[in-house]
Amino acid sequence: MLKIHQLFIRTFVLIFLAVAITLSIVTYFWSKNIYIDQIEKNLIKNIDTFSIVLKDLNNVDTIIKDLKSQINIRITIIDEKGNVIAESDKDKNLLENHGSREEILQAKDYGTGRSTRYSSSINKELLYIAKKVVIDKKIYFIRMADYTDKITDNFIRLSAQIFSFVAIFIIVAFLASYFISLKIKRETEAILYFLTELSSKKPSYALNSSFTVEFHRITKLLNKVAVKLSKKEKQKAKQTAKLKLANRQKDEIISALSHEFKNPIAIISGYSETILNDEDMPASMKIKFLNKIHSNANKMSHIIDKLRLTLKLEEGKQELILTPKSMKKIIEEIISDLKDKYKTREIFIEGDDITLNVDETLISMAISNLIENALKYSEDEVIVKIESDKISVIDKGIGIEKSELEKINQKFYRVSNNGWNNSLGLGLFIVQSILSLHSFSLKIDSEHNLGSKFTITY
Repeated sequence: MLKIHQLFIRTFVLIFLAVAITLSIVTYFWSKNIYIDQIEKNLIKNIDTFSIVLKDLNNVDTIIKDLKSQINIRITIIDEKGNVIAESDKDKNLLENHGSREEILQAKDYGTGRSTRYSSSINKELLYIAKKVVIDKKIYFIRMADYTDKITDNFIRLSAQIFSFVAIFIIVAFLASYFISLKIKRETEAILYFLTELSSKKPSYALNSSFTVEFHRITKLLNKVAVKLSKKEKQKAKQTAKLKLANRQKDEIISALSHEFKNPIAIISGYSETILNDEDMPASMKIKFLNKIHSNANKMSHIIDKLRLTLKLEEGKQELILTPKSMKKIIEEIISDLKDKYKTREIFIEGDDITLNVDETLISMAISNLIENALKYSEDEVIVKIESDKISVIDKGIGIEKSELEKINQKFYRVSNNGWNNSLGLGLFIVQSILSLHSFSLKIDSEHNLGSKFTITY
């Protein structure tokens, strides 16, 4: 299989040969026809002049031989019966009757005759022109003939001149075509290399070509394909990263669930086993153990409910029932519930009451989560500040490092540094999802070892 520039050169050479051969044939026949027409005109003119000069046939042999030496044309005089009366090139007595010759027959009928044929007497091809004339009241035919081999000589000279001009043109065209073929070769090799790189998903450059409109369009389309493939590769990489993250989160949630369930299950198992093995256990202790079992079972149920709520919020299946509610009253009820668990801690409410259209159950869960986080990770009092456009939960605890702030709202993300573990990693994700349902937003400001401020803006 040939390369494109080799095919180009081979095609060019074949075209050149075809043009040269065709041009030679056309030139030969064209020049031959022109030359024969010119000979015919000259012969007719010479016959007309000779017929005027020739008054009688006395000394005609001498006359035609002298004329032959001057104009180098074969001259023959034939009588009406076809007998040769005079001949410039041969002995007339050796020549056969010419009455049946084509040019003589035409001259008898039309006054002038013409034919081209090979003469066996002089071994050359000639153009014969014969004309009927009257000399001494008798009909004669003056025939003159010129050699057609002059055409070949003229053709060779003419062909040499034409060929020299054509050759110069062809050489220039060939050089131009050759350099164009080299340019095409470089362009195609660049495209092939780019395609090879593209198949390996490695091109890091844009392919450009201004050689022709077609090459420009091809390179432009290839660049678009490369960009699309690059985008697909990036999307594929992102999807792979997401899958890895999802798998890691799955492992983390399984680990977190194992950790969260391990303690309640151990307590339930231990206390229930103690009750089953000790038939004489006092009733008060049995009730205490049963309460522990019940409390830890509720804790496990609460974890499961939190997971179910997370899925609903993520899938957008959680319904929102909005009613006007006093935010201060909701916060007071939350604090009251938390006081039972954190009996030694102080929680203060600052600011005036405000009424908002909220889903009481969900917003209570969100605010409760923020306040409980503040209680868990600080030892001083916790302040809940109500303002006209926001509610803030402020603590003076361990804080959150800056590197963790952007990730803390993510599902299953658990900050392990500084003891801040966010339980299952669902608390702040649930808070953020609930606030988004209400078209509220959450802002977190925190400094390590100085405290945190969680602000709900509405």
